[in-house]
Amino acid sequence: MENFRKVRTSEEEMPLPFPDLPPDVVEMKVKEGSKIRNLMNFAMAQMELKGRRQIVFSGCGRAVTKTITCVEIMKRKLGGLHQVTKVRYKTVLEVWENQDPPPDGPAQNLTVHKNVPSICILLSRDPLDPNQTGYQPPEPRHEAGEDTSGSSAKGLKRPLPPPREELLPKKLQVQVSDSPRGSGTGAGQLD
Repeated sequence: MENFRKVRTSEEEMPLPFPDLPPDVVEMKVKEGSKIRNLMNFAMAQMELKGRRQIVFSGCGRAVTKTITCVEIMKRKLGGLHQVTKVRYKTVLEVWENQDPPPDGPAQNLTVHKNVPSICILLSRDPLDPNQTGYQPPEPRHEAGEDTSGSSAKGLKRPLPPPREELLPKKLQVQVSDSPRGSGTGAGQLD
């Protein structure tokens, strides 16, 4: 493969795996090189300014993690979104061209068919069927006066439970002797 160079990549077009979607639903096709900021600006404008009720994020291969990141950002910013996630495989065709073809023959191409993981995530303001595989209900929203003492700036969603007694470190107990310099025995015992 050291003499070959990738000249073209194409993905197999597949319909969205969600039944009953409106024909004008926005599909955000996330690519490996997509900028999250650009994706989110467009998606947020569609949901907030244009009043869309549903949006689909899809990505395959190395773009799967970026797709999930976009969905989590949107859920956190908008809140109250129902989610259905579908995972499948998509066929990607790669065409490789020989950089060192035989002198008397035509250039040789190699076509590689790859099955790569793909994800499609539907976010909806309207309730979805909770019996669907991959359904996630909206996160409960925190009220302004709620105690979120377990939360930090890092974005924990729920406060941490209080620590259990058996997990707390045992208190250090120190015995101090009566002599000013200590007798060397019994001073500083730890339990």
